[in-house]
Formats: sequence, structure tokens, C-alpha cells
Amino acid sequence: MSEIHSAEWFAEKLGDRTMRGIALETSALIRSGALPVGTKLPAIRDLAFVLGISPATISEAWSELRHQKIISGRGRNGTWVSGDRFIAKPQRLASSGNYGESVLNLTAAVPDVRLLPQLATALGYGASAENLNSYERSRILPELEAAARLTWPYEPEAFLATNGGYNAVYTLLHALVTPGASVAIENPTAMRLLDILEDRGVRIVPVQCDRNGPLPSSLQEAMKYKPIAFLFQPRLHSVTGQSVGKARLDALADVLQASDALVIEDDGVADISSAPRHSMGGRFPDRVIHILSYSKTLGPDLRLAVLSSSKAIVEQIQSYRSFSAGWTSRILQSAAAWLLRDPATEETLERARAIYRKRRDDLTGALRARDVAVEDGMGLCAWVPVASEPFAMVTMAARGIAVHPGAKFSISPSNHIRVATGNLSDRCEEVADAIALACTPP
Repeated sequence: MSEIHSAEWFAEKLGDRTMRGIALETSALIRSGALPVGTKLPAIRDLAFVLGISPATISEAWSELRHQKIISGRGRNGTWVSGDRFIAKPQRLASSGNYGESVLNLTAAVPDVRLLPQLATALGYGASAENLNSYERSRILPELEAAARLTWPYEPEAFLATNGGYNAVYTLLHALVTPGASVAIENPTAMRLLDILEDRGVRIVPVQCDRNGPLPSSLQEAMKYKPIAFLFQPRLHSVTGQSVGKARLDALADVLQASDALVIEDDGVADISSAPRHSMGGRFPDRVIHILSYSKTLGPDLRLAVLSSSKAIVEQIQSYRSFSAGWTSRILQSAAAWLLRDPATEETLERARAIYRKRRDDLTGALRARDVAVEDGMGLCAWVPVASEPFAMVTMAARGIAVHPGAKFSISPSNHIRVATGNLSDRCEEVADAIALACTPP
């Protein structure tokens, strides 16, 4: 551990004594090696005194560097240089391991590529898309909007094509939510949603769930923090496999009635679910943002999702997009529209739904036969309660099976593992045996 640098040493190095200047110049010292990893930074009050500025200015600068994950700690224990990399990365996603061929990798809840529609004809059609190669920043191709509207759960004012479901969430949060604001989100939830929220620097307010989805009482409690948005998965929860029924959706809407919070509905698993599409959009058309991703059903390399909301909200999101990719590939949009119109696509989806359902049911049935309590559901994974996450992870790894700990999907203590089932076709009994051992209290 490096020695602490004095406040006087810092004062000589810092020329710009604004919050932004202190953050930038301190990060430059870290990048250059003048403040190596392990260095303890001077106490906030000492540094503020020497610099002749408010301690709040130093505190805000340190908060900025914490957000970049290059310093850590606070309070009486002090603050330390903890990293010298300045590229933000999704902590939960980035912590996934690289597994060899000998390991059965059940960490990724992804579709079986053999159950996706063939893209060759659709992409050939997409190559003649309307307005192809134009630099016009169009929101969505008319043919894709028309195809999406046929099954959309309400009549929105405006649509927007984005580069996938998580891109939609990332973009709208940057366009509409300021750092430090509160966002309510169901707990557990997709780990990438938590990564995005943490990167944005918002205050995450958990909304606890039962088998029917977010609990209205927990959402009511969360509203005390005046969240600017409530983010949830109404059709099929990507982690637990549960769906929100109409009665629960109405109860959640009743809680939201008195607020002006944005309602972000994330339908990331889409038509892999046989549950009906529904939305609060009919009740709150001016503040619902409904997202439908086509990655799991039409193919992840289409990089495509569609969102709907009011014209004003879509315009704000599109304005933010103008800083980077101002539109989504018209080739991919047109290809997706072709697939959505093709009767063979629905036949492919019906087959995929049945196979995914059987694979999940086979595992959960085998677990119940071994006295492991697990809920019914749909989707591409199973959410399995365990006595101890660390013990379960070690036990599974010892048997050559990789799964995710529940902690990656939760912002409160968890005792679960998430087991991907979308590609689990021939080793179900072996996996069930391993999970049963992993569930045994250590």
C-alpha cells in the first residue's frame, strides 16, 4: 500500500479548483502513475482547507471518480486509488468467466440458434429498404412500424427503432434520467439493467416481487423516494420466468396513478412467452415507454428493438441519439418487417416456444423430484433457491457446470442461482443432480 500524499502535495498539483477540475486533474495524476493504485487520498476536510474551497466541492469530485471506479472507500476509513483504467464496464456482465469446452456453460440465457428464423431471404429483401443509405435520421421504417402495430398492446403516439432492447434502455435513461435521480426497479431483475442503472449513477430503489410480479405494496413504499421512473418486465421476467397478470398490472397502475413517474416496460424475451402482451400504455399514454426486443425471437444479430411512447418522449430520445447513431440500420429494420409478415416465422416461433417450455419444465420437474422447490414459469432460465450461494456455486463448478449466482440479479442479499435452460437439451438429469447437491445446506 502506497503512503498517503499530503494535502499540501495535492494543492501544488491542482490548478483548477472547481469540482470538475479537481476530478479531471486527479484522474490525470492517477493515469500518469503519480498516484498509483493503493494510494490513500488526503482527508476531504484537510484538502479543502489547504485549497481554500468547500469540502462539498472535494466530495463531489471524489463522487465522480468513484463513479468511474478508480477510487473507492469513504468516511473514517479514508479514500483509496483502486484502479487506473478509465473505461467504464458493466460490472455484473464483465464478471462472467471464460469457460473451457469441458464446462457445461449454463450462464447465458440465450436462444438456441437452431430455433431462430433463417435470415438470408429477409436480409436480401432488406437490402432494398426504403430510403436506403440516406443520412436522414428517421425514427423507424414505415413497414416495420406497420408490422409492429399489428400486435402492439396499446395504441401509442410514436414508435422508434433502436439497436436492441438494452440499447433502448441505455439510450432512454441517458435522454430522460439525470444522475442522482431515483429509479424503481423490480428485484430481482436482469443484471444488464442493473449495470446500466449503476453506470448512469442513479439511486436504485428495489421493488420486491412474488410469483405474480412486482408487489404493489413494495412499489408504494418505493414511491416515497419519488422515483423518476419505474422499470419492470410485464410480460415475462427474464430471470424468474414469471409473468404479470392483468389484475397485478392494474394494481401497480393504481399505485402509479398519483405520480408522474415514467413507466418503462421491458419486453425482452418477447414471443418466446405465450403470455398475452399487455401494457399500462392505454392508461398512461403520456409517460409509458414500452420496449419490445426481437433478439430472442428473430435473432440477436438483427440488433433490433422497437419502443413506443408519446411523441414528446420519443423526440427526446431521438434527440439524444443524434449524438451518435442517429438511426437504426434500415436494412435490418426492413428484414425484420419481412420476417414479421412471413407466416413461416410464426411457425418457427411456435416450435421454439414449445421446445423452450419443455426444456425448462424438464429441469424444474427433475428438481421437484429431488425435493428442490422451484416455481413454474416460462422463458430461457430457471431461478432456483439455495441455502448458500457461495456453496452452491462451488458445488456446481466442482461438477463442471457454470451458472450465475443470484446476487448478480439483485440489489439485496440473495440465495438463488440462475440456470439457463434455453440450450439444455440432453443433460437435464445430470444438472438436476448437481443442483440438488448445491441446495444442500453446507
